[in-house]
Amino acid sequence: MTLRIAVLGHIRHPVARPFMGGMEAHCFHLVHGLQARGHDVTLFAAGDSAVDVPLIPVIPEHYDRAMPWADHHGTDRFNAFNDRAWEGVLPGLRDFDVIHNNSLHRFPPRFARAHRRPMVTSFHVPPFDPLGRVANDAAAPWSRFTVCSATQARAWWPDGPPPEAQVVPNGIDLANWPFRADPDGSAVWAGRITPNKGTHLAVQAARIAGLPLTIHGHIEDRAYFDRQVAPLLSDSIRYGGHLSGPALAEALGRASVALFTPLWDEPFGLAAIEAMACGTPVAATDMGATAEVIGPAGALAPPDDPAALAKAMYRAATLPRTTARARVEQLYTLSAMLDGYEGAYAHAIAGLAETRPAPRFDIVALPV
Repeated sequence: MTLRIAVLGHIRHPVARPFMGGMEAHCFHLVHGLQARGHDVTLFAAGDSAVDVPLIPVIPEHYDRAMPWADHHGTDRFNAFNDRAWEGVLPGLRDFDVIHNNSLHRFPPRFARAHRRPMVTSFHVPPFDPLGRVANDAAAPWSRFTVCSATQARAWWPDGPPPEAQVVPNGIDLANWPFRADPDGSAVWAGRITPNKGTHLAVQAARIAGLPLTIHGHIEDRAYFDRQVAPLLSDSIRYGGHLSGPALAEALGRASVALFTPLWDEPFGLAAIEAMACGTPVAATDMGATAEVIGPAGALAPPDDPAALAKAMYRAATLPRTTARARVEQLYTLSAMLDGYEGAYAHAIAGLAETRPAPRFDIVALPV
């Protein structure tokens, strides 16, 4: 069945190549994947996004350029800016069969519950207030939630998820991440360069292991890079820039081991499965859902232990590259992700037949 689908993106960064992070990559491939399946898709996102589906700007330009999240989150000015942006979008959401909400804002799911609009809200981060309260008070048969790992589900709902919640793992298009059987003996790290992604830990481990390492990604926190990463660069430890598309796939597939070093409650690990799809096993910090996602395709080390991570690099590099590829083929394809979301959409639409009453309130008056 063809659906009119509104996809709400996070507005911190544009949904555009090269992707600033996993959320932008997820949203980009989601809208194009749904469109390829015949759905009528409209993206609500920052106005400087670049997609091949209709785009309705939530704000003219992504907010991190003028109001960096690291400096402004939690402030009254920042909260008021985001509230005004999403408040202005809500009336237009009535025109769609279903809404897929990736905004990380509390207004859309509460709007859906109050006004009986079929919505699937995907959580891409660990729980935080006020969105944590929404995970319970906005649930309804027509207002559903997804998380991308069982580990993340336990974090969001320690006492067990509501019936309106389900796990839909992230997925990638395997055609974009070709398998390579002949690595060159080096290590690679890719992602946003910021403290909670642990770039410095990857550098320290590579130096201990004596393996050449290339770092790829957007330097989100320049002060962190200059203080903890740049001083350790050398002929064998280098920053290779922010790559995307075939260039990034080539860099990941060329390496013998990929480092994945979250120092936060990692909900999934898109960078890990991209490397695995290329056949590159992963040495990772055991944080959040890392162990669940990597499985037998890598080796784990405790966080903040570069010596243990160096040993994990050698263990991972001995693993069959076919094991890494097979795990992604089995569990983490774009097709499987879209199947999961389409099932969630069908449940949300069918939920409108439920007679459970929903609260009626002015969205602007909702508590923070």
